[in-house]
Amino acid sequence: MSEAAKGHLAMLAFSALVAGSFPLAAMAVPFVSPAALNALRFLLAAALVGAAALAGPGLQRGYFRAPWRYLLLGGIFAIYFVMMFEGLKTADPVSASSMFTLVPLMAAVVGWVLLRQVTTPRMALALAIGAAGALWVIFRADVGALMQFQIGPGERIYFIGCIAHAIYAPLVPKLNRGEPPVVFTFGMLVAGAVVLGTWGMPQILATDWAQLPAIVWITLAYTTICASAMTFVLLQYAAMRLPSAKVMAYTYLTPSWVILWQAALGRGFPPVMILGGVALTILALVILLKD
Repeated sequence: MSEAAKGHLAMLAFSALVAGSFPLAAMAVPFVSPAALNALRFLLAAALVGAAALAGPGLQRGYFRAPWRYLLLGGIFAIYFVMMFEGLKTADPVSASSMFTLVPLMAAVVGWVLLRQVTTPRMALALAIGAAGALWVIFRADVGALMQFQIGPGERIYFIGCIAHAIYAPLVPKLNRGEPPVVFTFGMLVAGAVVLGTWGMPQILATDWAQLPAIVWITLAYTTICASAMTFVLLQYAAMRLPSAKVMAYTYLTPSWVILWQAALGRGFPPVMILGGVALTILALVILLKD
């Protein structure tokens, strides 16, 4: 298998794992502060990835030169996850996951600014189609709301997080200095835990952890293992093998995965009209991945 093919396979797994965090987070946020939950999540994920790094390439001192790189990336991803959980207090998971599909368009812009990665006309077409599909879902197939740009407060909050996510992907190859993906991920997670632990300390101390319902612990376990440790490594791995726009192209699958997750969790399917927007995001993915 070619290096590019391995990157594509990593992103396919990434999209499926990321999607599960949307419905689970929406079910957990009424009971716990996003900052407190994500601080613990980053800390636990850092322990898992750190153990994997020790068993693999090791945590050599040279890998942690210029620690500001990890602090920058960890802070960016901390912003993304806190904004995601805050947004899902009011945003529908399918709508929020469609907002996530705007990330490739933003990543392409950031990739050009940082790395001068050029977006071809075909890729620009795919990004436009994907953005149109995302907007159709975000505005719930309501043309009137779209024309007036009536977007919900949860979506507005989450959009800030999506901007942070778009900045992250192009920064990985720019800031990586030959560190193995698992080690680079460990450094970023530790830095993110420090940022969230410092900023969210009041919420952490105010949380009655013993009285939290089971859904919070299920969400914490899933987001720590699947949507943090595993997806961070997958994203790092793919970002070193694919252009940033193609890496983020797989986010177009997220709404489809979220719909399946919602159905599996007994939360039903979205209206048929909204599925048209989801179909456009899948079309965008196909166009983007075509060589």
